[in-house]
Amino acid sequence: MTTPRMMRIGTFLAGTGSNMASWRHPKAVPDAAINLDYYRALTRKAEDAKLDFAFFGDGLYISEKSHPNFLNRFEPLTLLAALAMDTSRIGLAATLSTTYSDPYTVARQFASIDHISNGRAGWNVVTSPLEGSALNYGKPEHPAHDLRYRMAAEYIEVAKGLWDSWEDDAFIRDQTTGQFIDPTKMHRLNHKGEFYSVQGPLNIARSRQGRPVLIQAGSSDAGRAFAASVADAVFTGQANRADAEAFSADVKTRAAAAGRDPAQVLIMPGCSPIVGRTPQEAEAKYLEIAALVEINSALDYLGRYFNDLDFTQYDLDAPFPELGDFGRNGWESATDSIKRTAREKELTLREIAQQVTTPRHEFIGTPDQIADTMQSWFESGAADGFMLSGAVLPQAFDDFTDQVLPILKRRHLFRTEYESDTLRANLGLPTPPNRHTPTRKASAAG
Repeated sequence: MTTPRMMRIGTFLAGTGSNMASWRHPKAVPDAAINLDYYRALTRKAEDAKLDFAFFGDGLYISEKSHPNFLNRFEPLTLLAALAMDTSRIGLAATLSTTYSDPYTVARQFASIDHISNGRAGWNVVTSPLEGSALNYGKPEHPAHDLRYRMAAEYIEVAKGLWDSWEDDAFIRDQTTGQFIDPTKMHRLNHKGEFYSVQGPLNIARSRQGRPVLIQAGSSDAGRAFAASVADAVFTGQANRADAEAFSADVKTRAAAAGRDPAQVLIMPGCSPIVGRTPQEAEAKYLEIAALVEINSALDYLGRYFNDLDFTQYDLDAPFPELGDFGRNGWESATDSIKRTAREKELTLREIAQQVTTPRHEFIGTPDQIADTMQSWFESGAADGFMLSGAVLPQAFDDFTDQVLPILKRRHLFRTEYESDTLRANLGLPTPPNRHTPTRKASAAG
């Protein structure tokens, strides 16, 4: 009997929420981004709801204009270690930059989280879009967009090689004979590439799920190629189903061309539901959230996509300014989309700032309407699941898990119990074999 295809749903727990002014909402917890008890409660509720994973973002550069959640927040791997002690089934994923970190250290950190959580770690691989990040790491300049992806591709190959340093039965630990390891099952990487030189081996073994789940979120051409070659799951942000279908088809075609099974590259568009008992109540909630954002804060939020460009220098009610290629070395796909939308819809700077800060999307409505939309995206191939976020937390998270998720479960679109206790298995992904074990078996057979 064929097992029915199920949605995969992760939740992005971003402090008080994605909206720039979410901390001002009467139901927000203003210090949420550094409140461990708050994150513990939300993560436990996500596990009770049987969500696939909880995700925590990160960034390496702030200014006084940054999103309030970014100004004072936990380093996410430290947070994962704490939450691993409080959960047993839900996956735990975090962002970490390949541009401003060392592959040996990062492979060790994520392998440690994977062991601490008993096989529930996930890594959102980013290349860091903000040019100011270079100033915090003693670098003369921020590497160009496509160069960062070339560096990331080699970086991930190094990390995967390090995670395979030890075959799964290398540690014998025989107290009678005194043999701790089988040294023939330890493997040095001896990598010498364009950007990295790493001998290995890593000083920690593989986890129960083989290695952490790899997540990627770039939608530029370079980002899509990278995702197709390495990602187990892909976060994306298309505003409508047709664009999401095109994105999914493109990435899966690229994955097949790279010799991968497209079914094992999970496409997870962002879903930021605003739930009301009636469509009118949902609209009122949207307007309440939008009204929290003062125009100068909206301009600051928009400016961060363009490397902290000061948009106050432009006329608010004139057409969105012509910026040429400015901003393409950061969030290339996002800035291209913003400029294209402004041009095609003839929007003013004020309208763009308000739309970017409080986007109007397809996931606003009653619980049944939102469930219908998610089901249509899922069944059309636009999504293998969703990355749940919220303009205001915990309100959006509570509304979704309490009102929308039960509908998806009744429709047999989402699990009622976990299938396993590792993130990879719950996502329906196979455990990757150690690259050295098949070689050993082939040698023994020969």
